[in-house]
Amino acid sequence: MPRMLDVSDEVRAEIGDEEADRLLVGDDAPRSYDCTSCRTPGDPENDRTSTVLFVGEETAVLAFAHATCIPSQVVSVSEEQLQGAVRSITGDSPASGADTGTGAPSPQNVPGGQAVLGITSGLVLIGGELHPALVVEPTAPIARPGSDGPGDDFLPLLIEQGFIPVTDTSELPTLLGGWSVLLAAGQLHAVLQPGAEGGGQVAWWQAHQALSVTDGWRTAVQKTQRVLIYAAPVGSIGQQPREDLLRDALDKAAAAGKLVAAAMPLAGTPGA
Repeated sequence: MPRMLDVSDEVRAEIGDEEADRLLVGDDAPRSYDCTSCRTPGDPENDRTSTVLFVGEETAVLAFAHATCIPSQVVSVSEEQLQGAVRSITGDSPASGADTGTGAPSPQNVPGGQAVLGITSGLVLIGGELHPALVVEPTAPIARPGSDGPGDDFLPLLIEQGFIPVTDTSELPTLLGGWSVLLAAGQLHAVLQPGAEGGGQVAWWQAHQALSVTDGWRTAVQKTQRVLIYAAPVGSIGQQPREDLLRDALDKAAAAGKLVAAAMPLAGTPGA
């Protein structure tokens, strides 16, 4: 009997008492699973296990994770994003050929010909400890909504959302409440921000296809339970083939006043 399985109240409300009880007594719970976050094996009879319900517009998928990776929760995602997570979980599609550490960022497709956000993952050494990081850089200047001007308002817009200007990359960014990073099936799916008027989280950035990350990156996020997000205007960082070069680019952007950052927990964990 999977006595170490946790079904949160919000998951129970979505799946119903009958299904929740069936999970708790072992009828529908797996004998083993691959954690939806770190992708290492789990056993609900011996490991504290969370039920994680991914909910799209038309589909819901129940997954399992180590409780040390993600607490039991409901995560709202787009239908396209959910289908991508399903393919990742079931292995029905190959891993994304996009960034796997320090390679070229994979942009999000945005309709209307707007600038897209490139994301590069890497490890940043701060205080003698490796921290999982994502570096965000748009492919073109970002104008403030409703503005016709040629200026780049990417950093001011992020600062208004709570990101902090970085002057020294050796200091840890502060935690940004209400934001989180969605890692499912061991792959990066989205950066989530608070919804309008107190609603649920919505995607600030989401992968067109789930992004693979290195084993070292997953190991680091398991340890820290948070991700450092660095953002810079177009042309500030570029595509760096190695993490030492990526760090040099971050240092130069910070020195030029062109870098902001925030720390974010995994999706659904407390923002403070």
